[in-house]
Amino acid sequence: MANPTPSRPEAPIQALCLAGPTASGKSALALALAERWPVEVISVDSALVYRGMDIGTAKPTPGERAAAPHHLIDIRDPREAYSAAEFARDARRLMGEIRARGRLPLLVGGTMLYFKALLEGLDALPAADPAVRAALEAEARARGWPALHAELARVDPATAARLAPADGQRIQRALEVWRVTGRPLSTFHTAKSGAADEEWMRATPLFSLEPRDRAWLHERIARRFDAMLAGGFLDEVAALRARGDLTPDLPSMRCIGYRQAWEALEAGRPLAELRERGIAATRQLAKRQLTWLRGMAGRHVLAIDQEARPAELAKGLLQALGIGRA
Repeated sequence: MANPTPSRPEAPIQALCLAGPTASGKSALALALAERWPVEVISVDSALVYRGMDIGTAKPTPGERAAAPHHLIDIRDPREAYSAAEFARDARRLMGEIRARGRLPLLVGGTMLYFKALLEGLDALPAADPAVRAALEAEARARGWPALHAELARVDPATAARLAPADGQRIQRALEVWRVTGRPLSTFHTAKSGAADEEWMRATPLFSLEPRDRAWLHERIARRFDAMLAGGFLDEVAALRARGDLTPDLPSMRCIGYRQAWEALEAGRPLAELRERGIAATRQLAKRQLTWLRGMAGRHVLAIDQEARPAELAKGLLQALGIGRA
């Protein structure tokens, strides 16, 4: 059983951050916390922002949203973008509004760049360079994105480690930044321009759900993907494709699961192959999320496995922070 025992922050708790890889039980713990303390959830998930993407994102159910108010869900159409900088701005505004209502902001999710933007800040990235982007697209057509991923690994291993070899959109942006500035994208992510002050960070502790046994997490990922397929995920993606205004290059359609389902529908792949590809991609995402988390300073690890109970974790976490109920 995990034992969350961080030192009590010197400043009063202003918000609580709950991160972890996909399928690690963040939502269940968030709801358990909501049963013991008046919280409002701020989603830290780059897929949950999109309307009409419900099954493949494991979006909170109406019952779960009724148990605690949720924010930053269904705020964008799938053809629109939403950046880490926009998230940080919106999250800070919501945190103030939630505290004004006498509740505790609970930031929950697995988009680690969003957490980093909020807690540590990001340097202003260079504007897009159409000529460099066009050159990279031509190279990708000739050599393939895995080859460009290997190139990225040579110049910016930290960024390459968190990107899948087929993640063309993000590989392109990382190489674009390198070619335009001569600086790895990862150095922008750690420069902490506009970062929160230390007192604010102490008042906004980050708890990280991290599995003791990777096989346990892999099993949960497979069960979740099977439940998505049984729940009509392929029909959901088919409906999105049928709109006619979405493409597989959009950030929304490059979300894990959606990318594989779009490709399966386009190529007429069997369901078994989609399942295999989707589960493999989700496992890779979980690995990248854990890599991100291990690089985040000051996180408090909640070691989880099949014995962890959300109610017990919630009770111990709140008591460790000095705001728990008996």
